[in-house]
Amino acid sequence: MPVVMSRPEFEELVSEALDLIPREFTRVMDNVVVLVEDHHPTRSLYGLYHGVALTSRTSQYSGHLPDTITIYRDPILAHSRDVEAAREQVATTVIHEIAHHFGIDDDRLEELGWG
Repeated sequence: MPVVMSRPEFEELVSEALDLIPREFTRVMDNVVVLVEDHHPTRSLYGLYHGVALTSRTSQYSGHLPDTITIYRDPILAHSRDVEAAREQVATTVIHEIAHHFGIDDDRLEELGWG
């Protein structure tokens, strides 16, 4: 049975997850915004990073729209057995997508246990 949670409650989980990120990382995050959407339009994803990773930016990087990290509410709640499991999945997803902002790929995240 999926977890039932209002959008504001879910957004609070995302906010809590962002608070878990060490300050030394959040201080260097640049031109990135975190969004909550109900679901991806074509795929079943928990989250998605879209942008130019910090490790790929060159002197030509300027004037770009912000990178986006989107956390998808419906799939996370549908696959969570309770609120605590949803909280843990949100935290894992937020950390995973922020890692992409820092240039860490899926293979390395899998090795680190954040796949």
